Amino acid sequence: MTVARTWAVALTGLRGDLVEVEADVSSQTPEFSIIGLPDKALGEAGRRVRNACTNRGLDLPKRRITVNLSPASLPKRGSGFDVAIAIAALATSVRMDAARVATTVHIGELGLDGRLRPVPGVLPAVVAAQRAGHGRVVVPAGNAAEARLVDGVEVFAAVCLAEVVRWHGGSSDAIELAAVEAPSSVDIEDAPLDLADVVGQPEAVDALVVAAAGGHHILMSGPPGAGKTMLARRLPGILPPLDDEAALSVASVRSLAGDAVTRLSRTPPFESPHHGATAAALIGGGSGIVRPGAIARASDGVLFLDEGGEFPASVLDALRQPLESGMIQVHRSGVAATYPARFQLVVATNPCPCGQYGVVGGLCECAPQAIRRYTRRLSGPLLDRIDIDLRLQRVSSARQEVDARIVTSAEARRRVAEARDRAARRWSSTPWRRNADVPGTWLRGPAAPPAEVIRPLDVALRRGALTLRGYDRLLRVAWTVADIAGHDRLQLDDVGRALYLRQGAGA
Repeated sequence: MTVARTWAVALTGLRGDLVEVEADVSSQTPEFSIIGLPDKALGEAGRRVRNACTNRGLDLPKRRITVNLSPASLPKRGSGFDVAIAIAALATSVRMDAARVATTVHIGELGLDGRLRPVPGVLPAVVAAQRAGHGRVVVPAGNAAEARLVDGVEVFAAVCLAEVVRWHGGSSDAIELAAVEAPSSVDIEDAPLDLADVVGQPEAVDALVVAAAGGHHILMSGPPGAGKTMLARRLPGILPPLDDEAALSVASVRSLAGDAVTRLSRTPPFESPHHGATAAALIGGGSGIVRPGAIARASDGVLFLDEGGEFPASVLDALRQPLESGMIQVHRSGVAATYPARFQLVVATNPCPCGQYGVVGGLCECAPQAIRRYTRRLSGPLLDRIDIDLRLQRVSSARQEVDARIVTSAEARRRVAEARDRAARRWSSTPWRRNADVPGTWLRGPAAPPAEVIRPLDVALRRGALTLRGYDRLLRVAWTVADIAGHDRLQLDDVGRALYLRQGAGA
């Protein structure tokens, strides 16, 4: 056979496009050329394939080999096409099951010794193959556990190229090699953190439960030692576990980020980038496969910005569009990768650079201009997208009072689950399930409460104390408060509580 075909996957963000890999052998000057918009890493695959075949005793034809990646107009990036290119080229001269080769998707990079090296993004690539109707996939042995997370796909985990040839019915007497292992898996689930550890902040704990129940964004401001970080790190523990779709999406993003994925975690992710992070670190980027940033890695979980006043204003403003749309687009030359950005934002900040402004017993020596410059890092448009403004003070007693109400994470998680179930039943005839996802046009239209209930919001809107976006966000928080209280309809007290949370609970 002079032309052989197989399949690979081109990843653009989480979207995977099936690419047909065609190899043709012609009687011309020996050369190995790859066409079809390959990037530099993919353009070098010819040399890796030749050396890998030679070192595994698999002779390529000593003629001109042309490999076409179709569709030719789709940009292809990265080294994950190596195995598909090698198998298509070998199938032109080595006896293999042509039908099996033509219906199998091959993913992986080749080392010069012929071993298959793990590559990032195997999980979304296998998902793309499964959705396109392909039932067989070849992956490096180091990516085996990740690939097998997708149901309905036969996964062959190969150590070297000779094993793939034998699996397709070819013959090879190459000796066995040790597999190239993937990077060690880092367990992202730390020891459980319990809300019961939080001392003397009952209003803050209640506000955190409201945020978890409705999927609302929070700003926590207060002096150092008030418990802002402690509260934020306990938010994932009271969120509902991820469903199958969300767990697969989170694992796919981790795979593209280069993390080893061996199981589907049901715990919502928690990302806390340092305040020195750049906008690219939050948004994502890089050469080859566009890697996801902290925003995408926090999707379906929590993005915590500690010391929010220390972040550059340009970095914070990069959050505005993802907060509204629920997705993030990373534009690079010739490619636009889209990632999910359905995260809960938690921002913790001090009242001033030294953290002592307005603190009882504290001495602030910051100049007024420095305080204004510090607080203006959080721009008005960003603050308008935050639902709950939590003002914290330092705890005045290190002990829980005997009659103090202690809320455990288990109890909070139960209240959050009940509130979300109530919201899901209310919005069952719509595409939305969380209060934070319901658009304002619906809240002010078909789901509008009686005029006397929302009169405080109308007054604030007319006075200019609220924008229309803020009005809608207050309505969402009010519905969440009603769900926690067990109210079937929005009541005036629910709206009052939402206004209180917006203007600074615990102040």
